[in-house]
Amino acid sequence: MTEIITSQHNKFIKLAASLKLKKYRDALGLFTVEGVRLVEEAAHSDWFIETCIYTNEALQQERVREIITDLESKNCRMIQVSTIIYDKITDTKEPQGIMAIVQKYAYQLSDVLASGKKSFFVILDELRDPGNVGTIIRTAAAAGCTGIILTKGCTDVFANKVVRASMGSIFHVPIFEGLTNSEVISYCRQHEIDILATSLESSNVYFKVNFNKSIAVVFGNEGNGVSYQLLECSQGRLYIPLLGRVESLNVAASAAVILYEVVRQRQ
Repeated sequence: MTEIITSQHNKFIKLAASLKLKKYRDALGLFTVEGVRLVEEAAHSDWFIETCIYTNEALQQERVREIITDLESKNCRMIQVSTIIYDKITDTKEPQGIMAIVQKYAYQLSDVLASGKKSFFVILDELRDPGNVGTIIRTAAAAGCTGIILTKGCTDVFANKVVRASMGSIFHVPIFEGLTNSEVISYCRQHEIDILATSLESSNVYFKVNFNKSIAVVFGNEGNGVSYQLLECSQGRLYIPLLGRVESLNVAASAAVILYEVVRQRQ
C-alpha cells in the first residue's frame, strides 16, 4: 500500500535527504538510486530495496508503473510525494521523479573465487573521481570481471555520482571496499593471483602481457598513479603506448582498453 507524504519536515523525508552525505550512508547502511533506469536495475537485482519514493508525474510513465508493481510484489515500502518534496531529496539536476533507498551489501573476497577458474580482478588504488570509478565498474562488469577491489582512499562507491556513472552495474559485479594495500597483496599471494600494475616505468606494452592466468590489474590515482607498495609487489607492469601528442589517457579510458585486451586473450 502506497503512503502519501505531504510535509517537507517529515522524519522520513529528512532521512532520505541525509543520504546525500557519506557519513549518513555509512551510519545507516543505506544509499539512494535515482532515475528510471537505475531503479529498474536495482529492482532486477538481489539487493534489498527498503523504500521506493516517486512522484505522481513519474507515475504517468508505463515503465515506472511496471517498476512500482515489481517492487510492491517484493514488499518494498512505497511512498508518493509531490515534486516540491522530491526536489528536496534528489541529488540530480534533472530528476525523473523516482528513487530507491537500497540497503548496502558487503561482499567478502572469500565468496567469489571458484576453483579451476582464472580470477580477473580490477584494483582501484585511491581513485577519487566518482565518474571514473563508476565508469570502470561498468566496464569491469561488461568484461566479466571476478570483482573490483577499492583500496582505502577511493571515493565512496555508494555516492550518487558513482552509482549513476556505473549505470546500475554496481548491482551486478562484486565490489570490495576499503582494503589496505597489505590486505590486497596478502590475498593475491594466498590465491596465486598475479598483480599487474599500470605504470610508465619498467613496464611492457599492455598487449604483450600474458593475461591468461589469475590476475588483478591495478589502476592508480588520477594524479599520482599506482602506489609504491603495490608497484613493488606487482608481478608485472604494463602501459598503453601514446602515439599522438597527448600526455596521458583518462584512467577510465585506460581501463576499457586493458580490460578488453584481457577479454580478447581469453577468448
